[in-house]
Amino acid sequence: MGKTLLQKVWDAHTVRILPTGQTQLFIGLHLIHEVTSPQAFDELRLHGWTVRFPQRTFATVDHIVPTRDLQRPFADAMAEAMMSALERNCRDFSVPLYDLSSEHQGIVHVIGPELGLTQPGMTIACGDSHTSTHGAFGSVAFGIGTSQVRDVLASQCLALEPLRVRRIEVSGTLARGVYAKDVILEIIRRLGVKGGVGFAYEYAGEAVHRMSMDERMTICNMSIEGGARVGYVNPDRIAIDYLKGRQFAPQGEAFDRASRWWLSQASDANARYDDEVRLDGGELEPVVTWGINPGQSVGVSQRIPRPSEVPDVDRAGTAEALAFMGFEGGAAIEGTRINVAFLGSCTNSRLSDLREAAAIVKGHRVAAGVKALAVPGSQTVRQAAEREGLHEIFQQAGFEWRGAGCSMCLAMNPDRLTDREVCASSSNRNFKGRQGSPTGRTLLMSPAMVVAAAIAGEVVDVRKIFDREPVAAR
Repeated sequence: MGKTLLQKVWDAHTVRILPTGQTQLFIGLHLIHEVTSPQAFDELRLHGWTVRFPQRTFATVDHIVPTRDLQRPFADAMAEAMMSALERNCRDFSVPLYDLSSEHQGIVHVIGPELGLTQPGMTIACGDSHTSTHGAFGSVAFGIGTSQVRDVLASQCLALEPLRVRRIEVSGTLARGVYAKDVILEIIRRLGVKGGVGFAYEYAGEAVHRMSMDERMTICNMSIEGGARVGYVNPDRIAIDYLKGRQFAPQGEAFDRASRWWLSQASDANARYDDEVRLDGGELEPVVTWGINPGQSVGVSQRIPRPSEVPDVDRAGTAEALAFMGFEGGAAIEGTRINVAFLGSCTNSRLSDLREAAAIVKGHRVAAGVKALAVPGSQTVRQAAEREGLHEIFQQAGFEWRGAGCSMCLAMNPDRLTDREVCASSSNRNFKGRQGSPTGRTLLMSPAMVVAAAIAGEVVDVRKIFDREPVAAR
């Protein structure tokens, strides 16, 4: 019987099986940022410990970074304290830091792949739930808590429960106007926000393997929203080509050797899976969330469900979501008015996202009364976008062009909703209060749908406003 990628990578990094039945797993790459690391470093000092492998740890600043005014000290005293703590900790423990002075600063899950730190066959950990993003390259990547950040810093190991593997096959060809974001939202809607608990999700099928690395990262990014600890795509030539020439990737003949090993980590043809799910990608349409978790969504042509139309176990949650959002069951999602449009986050802030959004918004104007933000995921993305003139397209349309960071995704910085504002967002979570206002409302959708909503002032099917062929492939 063959092995899945998860089994191969897990076995290669197993130090020992603990008496609890957990696996002591060696972590090949540890990524840290300013929010979940200060207490971990404090504990190292308390115990007199060092960072075991500083060359395997890399830091950036992203969550609390203002995207407009970068003057120090920050206006937010807590943000300034976290920034200063990370700078001091990285200096004291010899950890490389991509701070605001670095051309590579950005969201941790954007810069890892950009720099070639993220590679197939790795185990990757970070104190951020969306670390599953890196699984797009065929790595086993997962988010951890602050106490586990401490453990990895001190030992480069973690104690983890074994995972089952669910293979999710997306067949066919995605229609124009349907994107990777729609695929993952549809998967979460069908399987549920708890459907992946105890699982790693292996994304497969012709629709997935035609995707660019940016698109694969979008899908893997939101695995955690479906309850899965890990999400990955088997490495192939698209992944190899992406990594070639990147700063931390092997070079020359070493790259060729590494490529052969990377490709060997893909799941075997006769691998056994604990579960398999199939979707026809050709049947999908743009998806929009209407509720307070990412599984509460509908196709843009569909109507918001009534509590009586959902399974008994979901009725209370549906009623709660409708009450919070101020929506009526049975109403169309299309036509929902918005106040804010946010293009960014670790899910959808890469160059291809910005290209596609700019191609749609070009020649249009943001609707009156809508505040629109375009936030690149890294300084590298921002510089590349500006070389192509994308920032001018967004600005001419009425978008604010910002610096790199997490921005309005989680509101740990000045970019926040106020009061009962409704935000069309390309981010990953629509929980109550997620974007800064306890009564603010978030509608998750693809970048293309975000800019379409910004132009119309309401949720609209992006397929209705295409006036020329988009730049980026889907």
